[in-house]
Amino acid sequence: MKNGSGGNTNTKLILLHPYIQKQSSTTRLWLLAFVSLFTIIFLLTLLYTRDTIPSKNTSVAAAVAAVVTSAAGVSPSPTTTVTNSNLPTTTINALLHYASRSNDSFHMSYGEMKSISDVLRRCAPPCNLLVFGLTHETLLWKALNHNGRTVFVEENRYYAAYFEEIHPEIDVFDVQYTTRAHEAGELVAAAKEAAGNECRPVQNLLFSDCKLGLNDLPNHVYDVDWDVIFVDGPRGDVNEGPGRMSSIFTAAVLARSKKGGSPKTHVFVHDYYRDVERLCGDEFLCRENLVESNELLAHYVLDKMDKNSTRFCSERKKRSVSSLS
Repeated sequence: MKNGSGGNTNTKLILLHPYIQKQSSTTRLWLLAFVSLFTIIFLLTLLYTRDTIPSKNTSVAAAVAAVVTSAAGVSPSPTTTVTNSNLPTTTINALLHYASRSNDSFHMSYGEMKSISDVLRRCAPPCNLLVFGLTHETLLWKALNHNGRTVFVEENRYYAAYFEEIHPEIDVFDVQYTTRAHEAGELVAAAKEAAGNECRPVQNLLFSDCKLGLNDLPNHVYDVDWDVIFVDGPRGDVNEGPGRMSSIFTAAVLARSKKGGSPKTHVFVHDYYRDVERLCGDEFLCRENLVESNELLAHYVLDKMDKNSTRFCSERKKRSVSSLS
């Protein structure tokens, strides 16, 4: 720099210490190392858990196996195979208790449900249960028939599809009824007259021409030896409804036409106080097979018949009937 007094020049030298640049570089290196280490740990964790976490189906199956084996008093192990076993009595009683306390005005009473539950409990596994009608108790019947085959028949195809969608574990088949409740007397009389031909008690309903026989169910339904049949559908509370003539007649034929399994079939008819249910019960299930009843539920026990049989009911003395509490 020049001044007015002479030619001397003072030079100032500014030195930049490398520590500042070194500190900045070191910080970036540490940050890069930390990010790299975190990334490696994350990738390793992801790969490890991907191989060790079980799939959804595996975990659900394991949970079911653990519950069943625990209830049966067996210690679960990786090789345990779930076999047919009845639900514990406490579980059954709890299911019946809460189902009977429903706010639904159409639910069955504890006594009615227990009568069916007792039969299912005594049924040799795997028990085959056929139910006409989707009702408030549908999930209960499925649960009580633990490890058995349970099939439902429903008149409303849309409701059947909806119910199966929200409960995919339920097997539901829709059927179109061609009868009307007010035709019951005429249809029953015609079926009795044709009992030696198209409406005979032992036949394969898949090929039946009897107007009361249901012949549009899936083929395998007719091949099953049903142990318990519960008639709680279709609608029978109005004259223009289908009435339960066909479902009761079909239950009677399926029970008489068994080829294997137990020779006896338990048939329950709900809403037994109504004229149609009582009429069809007397004509096709027969008073001699009625073992217990009240105004709402009738319990029949049917034996299979010879293929040449032409009568549903015999002339034997009517057996005494106990009352359902």
